[in-house]
Amino acid sequence: MSNDRAPQVRLEIAVQDVAGARVAAAGGADRLELCAALAGTGGVTPSAGTVAAVVEALRGTGVTVHVLVRARPGGFHFTADELDVQVRDVRSVLEAGAHGVVVGALTSDGTVDDGALRALVDAADGAEVTFHRALDQLADPVAALPALGAAGVRRVLTSGGAARAGEGLGVLAALAEHGHRAGVEIMAGGGVRVDDVPALVAAGVDAVHLSAKRTVAADGGPGGGGAGGYDATDPAAVAAARSALDAALESTLAG
Repeated sequence: MSNDRAPQVRLEIAVQDVAGARVAAAGGADRLELCAALAGTGGVTPSAGTVAAVVEALRGTGVTVHVLVRARPGGFHFTADELDVQVRDVRSVLEAGAHGVVVGALTSDGTVDDGALRALVDAADGAEVTFHRALDQLADPVAALPALGAAGVRRVLTSGGAARAGEGLGVLAALAEHGHRAGVEIMAGGGVRVDDVPALVAAGVDAVHLSAKRTVAADGGPGGGGAGGYDATDPAAVAAARSALDAALESTLAG
């Protein structure tokens, strides 16, 4: 499915596998964030094989694949070894065909780790770089935007510092205003619900990000198969998000 919509506000869906990527593309996603272990961790780096398979599955659709590069769950202050792994992973996922990467690193005192970010951007070698929700850990995310833009960051993923993006509208609006000046796109994400979409569009964001997932009942068994089920991309949720975003954009144009 080709996505030729006007680029006012993009729909990004977080997926974990080829099946989810196909569902998201068919449902109208403009862009994917590909990660592993999304539930309970916020996601970590997927395998290069997964990246290559997803890129191949979406070839010709116009949907771009941006890969989360994160060495582990937890905070965003990384050791030298963890940063080295992430630099290698940035190169690896781009070699596998990804269109961009999603990264982030903070210092021990909660500011952007400029050196780590520079290493990750350099490894991306011109591919699009998104700074993930590490931004929401900053005391003043708005003030960080010019430096992020100057470092080569194309966009930031943020809830506006709230538990859910729908509750961070004031900060998101400020980020959108200052992000446009700094040349940084603002993508609202974090607990996004379909009924949040109109308000997020009204706040001026450049993209809306959600996982649009459902839980599939366990089909494993003994021997480490697990019994808790797993998350899968929900076609109905993707379609509802696409419809809500299109309606919000039409309303904005009509107004």
